[in-house]
Amino acid sequence: MKLHKLLVIALGCAWSLGALAQWQWMDNSGRKVFSDRGPPPDIPAKNILRQPGGAAKAAPVPAPAAPASAASAPKVSGVDKALEEKKKQAEATEAAQRKAEVDKNAAAQAENCTRAKQSKANFDSGVRIARTNDKGEREILDDAARASELKRLQDVISADCK
Repeated sequence: MKLHKLLVIALGCAWSLGALAQWQWMDNSGRKVFSDRGPPPDIPAKNILRQPGGAAKAAPVPAPAAPASAASAPKVSGVDKALEEKKKQAEATEAAQRKAEVDKNAAAQAENCTRAKQSKANFDSGVRIARTNDKGEREILDDAARASELKRLQDVISADCK
């Protein structure tokens, strides 16, 4: 029984040795990276936090030599042309939508201005103005209601007619 316990403890210790073969570094975006492989060559030595064997802040393991077929391949610039094109198209679409919204608002303001000027002309003419109330009855505006409506129309004209 003692041999069995001793074997389990030895196996547990041997299994945990795999964790010592871990690299830890900070990538270019500031995140901690844990791996069983060394960091890429573009990671500076100061960003390596731990390497296998427990030693901290050692130089990164050099990258393996590139095969001949990879050497003849074009270098990647890090910019995806299709992604950039999609981004430009999305920005153009968004700008067009904003312009359409601005045009729509300008047309609504012009319509409000025209209606307010027409209504003000009716009120200024001195003709009796009648409205339909919520019961469906027709009522003539008195001087106080007429003055408040003229003030409201003037506010609309000053806001929308520029």
